[in-house]
Amino acid sequence: MAAGNGSYSGKDIQVLEGLEAVRKRPGMYIGSTGPKGLHHLVYEVVDNSVDEALAGFCTAIEVVIHADGSVTVVDNGRGIPVDNVPKYRKPAVEVVLTVLHAGGKFGGEGYKVSGGLHGVGVSVVNALSKRLEVEVKRDGKIWRQSFERGKPTGPLQVVGKSKATGTTITFWPDPEVFETTEFSWDTLATRLRETAFLNKNLKIVLVDERELEPRREEFRYAGGIVDFVRYLNEKREPLHAKPIFFETEGPEGALEVAMQWTTGYTETVLAFANNINTHEGGTHLEGFKNALTRTINDYARKAGLLKEKDENLAGEDIREGLTAVISVKLREPQFEGQTKTKLGNTEMRSFVQTAVTQALADYLEEHPKPARLIVTKAMQAAKARAAARKARELTRRKGLLESTTLPGKLADCSIREAELTEIFLVEGDSAGGSAKQARDRSFQAILPLRGKILNVEKANINRALSSEEIQALITALGTGVADDFDIEQARYHKAIIMTDADVDGSHIRCLILTFFYRYMREMIERGYVYIAQPPLYKVSTGKKHEYAYNDKQLQEILARLPEGTKYTIQRYKGLGEMNPEQLWETTMDPERRTLLRVTLDDALAAEEAFTDLMGEQVEPRKEFIQRHAKNVRFLDV
Repeated sequence: MAAGNGSYSGKDIQVLEGLEAVRKRPGMYIGSTGPKGLHHLVYEVVDNSVDEALAGFCTAIEVVIHADGSVTVVDNGRGIPVDNVPKYRKPAVEVVLTVLHAGGKFGGEGYKVSGGLHGVGVSVVNALSKRLEVEVKRDGKIWRQSFERGKPTGPLQVVGKSKATGTTITFWPDPEVFETTEFSWDTLATRLRETAFLNKNLKIVLVDERELEPRREEFRYAGGIVDFVRYLNEKREPLHAKPIFFETEGPEGALEVAMQWTTGYTETVLAFANNINTHEGGTHLEGFKNALTRTINDYARKAGLLKEKDENLAGEDIREGLTAVISVKLREPQFEGQTKTKLGNTEMRSFVQTAVTQALADYLEEHPKPARLIVTKAMQAAKARAAARKARELTRRKGLLESTTLPGKLADCSIREAELTEIFLVEGDSAGGSAKQARDRSFQAILPLRGKILNVEKANINRALSSEEIQALITALGTGVADDFDIEQARYHKAIIMTDADVDGSHIRCLILTFFYRYMREMIERGYVYIAQPPLYKVSTGKKHEYAYNDKQLQEILARLPEGTKYTIQRYKGLGEMNPEQLWETTMDPERRTLLRVTLDDALAAEEAFTDLMGEQVEPRKEFIQRHAKNVRFLDV
């Protein structure tokens, strides 16, 4: 309905031509204008080069981060075509860089299989760059063209001769679009390593010229996803020496699977479709899981390890300690789900299920020793799960006899609509007391956690659920866990971890995050988990005071003070040092606080971090400390 005298007619309809739509709504095309979207620009260009590799024409890709903030991606593929596209009467390379959804992936014979993020294309990179330069080597010549914010600054020109072929793209992200234009070495290295694992023998080099001594790392894996599984299990103890590997092709596409069980309790199953990490799973993952459960159970009965009276092993018991990579490549992938990272092609379910059933059954028959170890581990997991289920049922029965099943130390809120409420997971009773006084009781709940909760990375589910603090956490959140987990039962849509800004506080935060990652991952995937950001300093001048959340802010506050002003700086070591009013205004008030949302943008990096920091082996922790020691801001001594 129109309000007031406003009119709504044809002249009010705005048509965004060419790449204007991308600049107007960048988040629609790259997800965000923060670090995630910035790095996505690099992935788009690299994915084009990978498509050349998938087609069999590219063997090497180099990514260079320059000192001026630009990035260059070089490949030795065929080079983007330079002849005219009849419809546009322009060279193909210009069309690819200036027209949305233009390229060799949409019909035609350019590519049989392609990655990229669902056809967004390198034109989006051009639109969101203040400057972009492309150089193409093909047909014995070197062609070059430049663009500014998506528009050509001149025609495509021949600038030299070359017997080589390939494409070089250099772009400068537009600071008018992005919140930051600072690229992260770790983020790019993780993604490029993953891409190299998924494309056997493809050489990918990452160079960073921002340091005095340029940093260089090469990723190339002759073993492909077998090397990927070995890499993921580097810091774990394998149950059997060699990863299981098989591959097959059919009318539906191609499938590769590599898998290896470890003695640990965590499941790491990564599924990819055309090199895209399908975080939300899909039909290929469903087919894999169905085949795995059925084949292991069939073998266990045939080998006499499961008796007639025994129940079948559940899928999660079989997958305990499993590290697996499933990679499918298909001509027309259909993506769905909240983040468009769930494969929807129905034919892939039966294709993967049939292939895995046959190949795994053959492996188990031919390798009886590892087969027995795998089944025995699954049977032990089933016993632990049954014991955990009994413990949960006992807890529930106890709860029915009490006035409430919620933990006694939980200070709940009065509002019942989960999307409007939040729970603070607070370190210690002292800070918990301050938080209870500071909160807005209508929508903020407080759960104090005593000491350091159990490290679930080193414990099975039975031991984890016997921990009093973990029981309190699960009950307060309301989702249940493992078999009983149901995100729709979440009692709060914000679970905020609030710990001290010291070493102990960081450790407790890591333990809580490990619990969420391993047992309630969907809470993170839905964006329900946050980390509070209490201030580190209080600067007082007479009766006035300001808070600084980091060293940079502290220096900015001090620089603003008139010369000769007397001031005092208080360094907060713990939440307990703040009175309820200070805690509210700095850390809990939605109008003034800063919260960090915990995301799973990179499952591989998350797996590595949790295994390194919380796993059984000490060496990875030592390496992590040595690698990051120079970046430590505060260390209590």
